[in-house]
Order: sequence, then structure tokens, then C-alpha cells
Amino acid sequence: MLDFAGTMTPEEWTYLVVLLISIPIGFLFKKAGPGLKKWGAAAVGLGLTLFTCGPHSLHSLVTILGTWALIQAQPCSCHALALAWTFSYLLFFRALSLLGLPTPTPFTNAIQLLLTLKLVSLASEVQDLHLAQKKEIASGFHKEPTLGLLPEVPSLMETLSYSYCYVGIMTGPFFRYRTYLDWLEQPFPEAVPSLRPLLRRAWPAPLFGLLFLLSSHLFPLEAVREDAFYARPLPTRLFYMIPVFFAFRMRFYVAWIAAECGCIAAGFGAYPVAAKARAGGGPTLQCPTPSSPENAASLEYDYETIRNIDCYGTDFCVRVRDGMRYWNMTVQWWLAQYIYKSAPVRSYVLRSAWTMLLSAYWHGLHPGYYLSFMTIPLCLAAEGYLESALRRHLSPRGQQAWDWVHWFLKMRAYDYMCMGFVLLTMGDTLRYWASIYYWIHFLALACLGLGLALGGGSPSKRKTASQATTGQAREKLREE
Repeated sequence: MLDFAGTMTPEEWTYLVVLLISIPIGFLFKKAGPGLKKWGAAAVGLGLTLFTCGPHSLHSLVTILGTWALIQAQPCSCHALALAWTFSYLLFFRALSLLGLPTPTPFTNAIQLLLTLKLVSLASEVQDLHLAQKKEIASGFHKEPTLGLLPEVPSLMETLSYSYCYVGIMTGPFFRYRTYLDWLEQPFPEAVPSLRPLLRRAWPAPLFGLLFLLSSHLFPLEAVREDAFYARPLPTRLFYMIPVFFAFRMRFYVAWIAAECGCIAAGFGAYPVAAKARAGGGPTLQCPTPSSPENAASLEYDYETIRNIDCYGTDFCVRVRDGMRYWNMTVQWWLAQYIYKSAPVRSYVLRSAWTMLLSAYWHGLHPGYYLSFMTIPLCLAAEGYLESALRRHLSPRGQQAWDWVHWFLKMRAYDYMCMGFVLLTMGDTLRYWASIYYWIHFLALACLGLGLALGGGSPSKRKTASQATTGQAREKLREE
């Protein structure tokens, strides 16, 4: 009989228990008043933090207090200051062992990662509010509240309650302070559906969990670190990265679906479908507040704001570029909003490289993160230039064949990059990549060179066309 219990680490069991407990807790908070939601959710989150992190909980408190002080001191420029402060603290946080200080627990690291995103976003929201108020004073006209704008600058206690809210505190999804505020002030929460959306979202999770246990048991990652692995034939070494990435995906699918279910149980992130909410960002269209329970119940709601994973999109989208959008979606929104848009360069590929570099830093200091993330811009450039040069000249049947080949190579590229993400060290990552002759790197360089030689355009100049063909390609794959 297979011993699946030993496949998961004690930390993974703890994460799973926390995620599952958050679902019934969510149902308890859903219909509570704003005060109970605010302080009750913060108390649960703080309790989880103290239980899993112990004295290392001080790191989160110091980060919160430092950010709040910057917001109070420089509201006009607090976004850049908060980004510099929180990312600098991450460096100190990860260098503790080198300084001879106690090493934080993995749970402390997880909380610190999500807290960094939340505090940078909060500072940006406060800065937007302050600039809007200055414009209003200068113009002398009172304007209607802008969509997504905060009503006022949060106090220290409100900042602490947002930071320690138990929702997504260890695993995500990321959410803005505006989203959190909308949950606290949600009109007629009893009219917002939870059970049915939760069941629709949760049903594939047990299957994904079983597939994770099976694949990680049959193809353990530790085998790649052993000398005997490199005595195996080349086809075996090439194949091995496929089940490793498969197990990696299944693991996160389960975690993120469970995290989303915790949000859904609480009615957290629920908005009318007409608001056209985006993962991480929230509503993009203004919707009138329902005036009665009957009016609220007549609306159709979705939970796109806290959606963190599109499993089908991740597995079956055609391009490397699109695969990034469907994975860890709320964090991808954060990266696009606060890193990509403010990159010091204009080129799409260079902006992507800048974003991937900071994303790798946010994940940690392990060289494997940087080797993997910095391969993505090369793949983006290669697929962009080659597709621009060739795909549009093909017949519809030829384009369909192109999309299938493109999808296959996209999956192999992510298999390849995943090995750096899970092996972590430079030695282990380069040893594995060298054993399969760095084939994704060489293939990407060849495709980039061919695309340039054939006159392919820069990906940044084809954004609109790319989005249109992406939808067509996914529909073709779905029909097949």
C-alpha cells in the first residue's frame, strides 16, 4: 500500500488545516456586523500568526508600523517609500541567519510575503486618495467618489486589522484595502450567495489533491538531487520534469482553491457581475448599492476579485505570456499594477524582465528563483517575435497546428523553469538543466533569432492583436 501521508511535510499539513478551518469560520463571519467582522477576523488572524510564528510575529508588526509611519509622514509619495521599506525589510528578514539571529519559521515567511503586497497596495491607495483630495481642493469642485477610492486614510488600528485579517493571511489571495472595506460594509450580506459558489469552486480540489499525492509519490523531487538520476537515459531525464511540474501545479491548485473557498464562505470579495471585477483589483465598473434585501438578492454575484487560479487557463492556454496571467492571479495583478507599470524601461520584454526580477526577489533569495524567473523574458521575446513573423501568414488549419505546437512547447518551458523553482540551489538547477543540454534556452534563442531574421515585431507593439488571437486559440483547443 502506498504511503501518501509521508508525501506531505508537516508544514503542508498545517497549511491544509488552516485553509480548511477558514471555511467554517468564514460562514460564521459572513452575516456579522462590521465591528465583529473587523476585530473578529483580525483576532483570528493574529491568533494564527502567534500560534505558527511565535516570537517571529514581531517581524510583521515592525513592517506594519514602519509602513503606517511612512503613510502618515509622506502621504503624497508613500507608495514608493512603502515599496522600498517593505522590500528592504524582506532582505533583512532573509539575512537573519547570516546575522546570527533566529531563523523565522516557514509560516512567518508566508505571512511576510502577503503582508508586503498588502502594505504596498495600501500605501498606493492612500496616495491616490491624497492626490484626489488635492485636485479637488485646487479645482474648487466637489466630485463624486471615484471607483475604488478610499473614503479616508485608515487609522493605525484599521491598518492592523487589515494586515492581520485571517482571510488569505498565509496563502493568499491578495486583496486591496478597498476590497476589505467593502466586505466590512457589505449591505445585506445574507443575500450574497456562498454555499453554491463554494461547492462549484471546491469540487475539483479532492481530485487535484489525489493527483498531487500520486505524482509526487511516484516521481519524488529528491531523486533529481541524487547521482544515480544522472546515469539514467536522456529521455528519462527529459520526461522527469513533466510529472514534477504536474505535482507542483496540483499542490497549488488545491491550496488556492481552498483559500478561495474560505473567502467565498465569508462572502469576501463578492461583487455584482455587472461590476466586472478583476482578480486582485476588484470592480472596474460602478454599481449602485442595493437598497433592500430583495434588491440585493436579485443581483447576480461573482468572486472574481479573490480568484487566484484558473486551472483550465493555466494548463491549456497557448502562450507563455498567458500562462502567467492565469497563475496566482491576484499577485499577477499586483505585479502588473505596482511593478510592471512603473518599470524604468518601456520595452515589453525589458519591463517583463524587471518585473520577473522583483518577483524572484519577493519569493526569496534562492538562486533557483532567479534562474527560473529570468528565463521567462527570453521565452516571451522568442514566442512574440516568431509568432509575429510567421503565424499570421498561415492558413486557418496551419494556425491551429501552430497553436498546438506552441501550447506543447509552452508547457515544456514551464516544466523546465519549474525545476529551478523547486530545486532552489544554483548547483542542483544547473546540473539538471545541463543534463538535458539547456534545451529550452537554446530553443528560445533559436526562435528569437529566427523571428528577428524574418522581421517579426516587438511583443509590446502587438498587445491588442495578441489578446484577440489568444481567445481564438483557447476556443480552438477547447473544441478539440
